[in-house]
Amino acid sequence: MVKIRLTRMGRKKVPFYRIVVIDSKKARDAEYIEKVGHYDPRKKELKLNRDRIEYWISKGAQPTNTVAKLMAKEKGG
Repeated sequence: MVKIRLTRMGRKKVPFYRIVVIDSKKARDAEYIEKVGHYDPRKKELKLNRDRIEYWISKGAQPTNTVAKLMAKEKGG
């Protein structure tokens, strides 16, 4: 199954996340299929590529709970 989830970037105690499309059986920081956005919790910066996310969801990809909340937050705000 393909998931849309976060992968951690950045250095120790300075997290930065990429929102990626990845096979659910792979590790969190493994090679991903496509990057569809990024999230910086320290600056509260969120950037999503809505077209690609909708494309992957139409193909059967499932967003994780965290990514779904971020999508709702971006849509509302």
